[in-house]
This record gives sequence, structure tokens and C-alpha cells, in this order.
Amino acid sequence: MSTTHHTLGATVIPRGMIWVDEFDWHAVEKSLEYSTTGALLIDMGERLAGRTITLQGQEEAGWITRATLLALRAQAAIPGQSFALTLADGQTFTVQFSGSNPIEAAPVARPELPTGSHPYVATVRLIEV
Repeated sequence: MSTTHHTLGATVIPRGMIWVDEFDWHAVEKSLEYSTTGALLIDMGERLAGRTITLQGQEEAGWITRATLLALRAQAAIPGQSFALTLADGQTFTVQFSGSNPIEAAPVARPELPTGSHPYVATVRLIEV
């Protein structure tokens, strides 16, 4: 099922914000080392969580409004809160905001007093839990 937008909880995020690190995740983690006899030791396990989901707009597409950014910032301020993320293509995840800088944004142009509808280019960093 495809929709015209992404949602994070009740907050609607523009579909033009692209998941830029979608293919950086590997479900299986491997480490290789050699024993004292020279034999190859492979330690392998399945990752259960921690996939990064970075939604990013660009100068020419995927703009987000100031009002939406303020709503996302309020969500990010809730410590340890998990949210349902539904992407426009129907994929769903349970996520939290990632790291100490989960949202970056810059206004399109430089208005002196931006309104809630003023567009921004933003990056929203999430992590699957």
C-alpha cells in the first residue's frame, strides 16, 4: 500500500524525504580472526535492532514545514519514547529518535519571521528498536 506521505506517530512527514541509508544495514554481523594455529575463526550473529532510518530532504525536493519540524522536535524531547513509523511505501517500523542531534534543518531562503508553513530542508535521524 502506497500513500502520499510518511507518518511518525501522528505527525505527517513529506514523502519526498528519502530514506538515505536504507541499504546500509546488514542483518548478519560477522567478525573474522585467526586462532594461534592459523585457523580462521568466524563469529556470526543476527542483529535484532539498531537499524538506522535517516529521512532526508534536499534543496530541490522533500521540503518539510516549520510546523512539522516543531512537532518532530517535541516528539524527540520525550526521553526513550518509541513511535510507529510508516513510510509512504507501506513499510512499518518501531523507532526512537537517534543520538544527540536527531533533527537538522535549514530554512529555504532566509525569512525574518518564518511562519508554520515555511519550508525547510531537513534531516531526521531515527533508529529501529
